[in-house]
Amino acid sequence: MADNFRVIFAGLADNVDIKTACANLAAKLKTSDEKVALFFKGKPLFAPSDKDKALKQTKLLASLGIKSKLQAVSNAIQNSSPAAANNNQRDERIFDALDYITSSLIRLEEKLDELEQRLPEAQLNTSDESVDEWQNDDLMLDEDLATPKKHSNLLLYSLIATATILLVVLAVFLIFPDLFSFKNG
Repeated sequence: MADNFRVIFAGLADNVDIKTACANLAAKLKTSDEKVALFFKGKPLFAPSDKDKALKQTKLLASLGIKSKLQAVSNAIQNSSPAAANNNQRDERIFDALDYITSSLIRLEEKLDELEQRLPEAQLNTSDESVDEWQNDDLMLDEDLATPKKHSNLLLYSLIATATILLVVLAVFLIFPDLFSFKNG
């Protein structure tokens, strides 16, 4: 396992003041003065790299009158960053899925409302036409006409219950991610 090195600030040469060094380094690296100022306060300016590249970075800094030293960084520390990136990507996918489920539920609810609005209108239109035709005809029906059955909202309730269950499972998954982690071995 090869170690990488990070260049850290160690001090300034005797004839260099911090403002001049900051301005020269920012101009040389084409970066902001704030990033360079943070480097002088101990924050890393360069990403961890192999020893040759880190030595070149220290030579660059030395040419500007900035003393620096190398600090070894193990790969285990670097590998924690991709793990955090994977967690962020997983969280983004979960939130995208949640957004998709929510928008799908809204569309389904709108469709059901639209269907409910169409259904009574269609029934009213057909019953009005049949009443007019019946009154024009001299035929009388001996049987009483039964009123149409009311449609239950079973489908709507089952969709809402399913969506609620899915949201609860997603919430449990987000709150307790270790509960659902399946590891091989």
